[in-house]
Amino acid sequence: MSLQLTRLSPALGAIVEGVDLARPLSDSLHREIRDALLRHQVLFFRGQDITPLQQRNFAVRFGDLHTHPIYPQHPDARQIMVLDTEAVDLQDNAIWHTDVTFIETPPLGAVLAARQLPEFGGDTLWASGTAAWEALSERMRALLDGLTATHDFTRSFPLKRYGQSPADRQRWEEARRQHPPLSHPVARIHPESGRKALFVNEGFTSEINELPEAESRALLQFLFAHQARPEFSVRWRWQEGDVAFWDNRCTTHYAVDDYRPARRVMHRATILGDKPF
Repeated sequence: MSLQLTRLSPALGAIVEGVDLARPLSDSLHREIRDALLRHQVLFFRGQDITPLQQRNFAVRFGDLHTHPIYPQHPDARQIMVLDTEAVDLQDNAIWHTDVTFIETPPLGAVLAARQLPEFGGDTLWASGTAAWEALSERMRALLDGLTATHDFTRSFPLKRYGQSPADRQRWEEARRQHPPLSHPVARIHPESGRKALFVNEGFTSEINELPEAESRALLQFLFAHQARPEFSVRWRWQEGDVAFWDNRCTTHYAVDDYRPARRVMHRATILGDKPF
């Protein structure tokens, strides 16, 4: 079959119709979805009635899955992370971030399913690091080429918020021990498309290693603001049954925290990627 795609913006985003994600993917459909992901960077599927196990089975067709060191896991599928505002403080998602860049092989992508939504609010925005890179001046791109940046787990998961109980503190300390700060290129080359994208994010990037502290701070502030410009982004208003699948190697996203005290429950499967270069 051929996917029915509706493009959402010049930079990224497409709605995919005519696919039931609860059914096993054929090899040809798997290739079509992967090709569409490379072209559009984030895909949206409406009206999907999938269980956590089916969500896991869809995601694992694209690579091995990551188990998050902090967030709760679904009892039916431990590779499914549960983002429930009644269980966990999710304010760390209300900034522009790229998922799990604090590991050596940050995720290829993620599959996010809406389970319970507020009456209004709770949208998610995605932005293209590819579009952001290509919009920089030639001189700025030349400056950034070859620079590396430190990514630190504790920027989005500080002890003061994730170590409230002795058990939570023990889990946090173990996660911190297993995930010390590490470095990735400021701009990475996509391993499949060959296109370059900015690869810094407000959630985890703490400094540019080759620059003095003041210059690093100023340049990161510029890059964070630059890649969040509206022309590089798309905003998604969730409906129950929606599933989003995004390329984490070349995008950032922002979960708008405007719906409290309403409850919002999402399930995420995170697909491991490769070492950025």
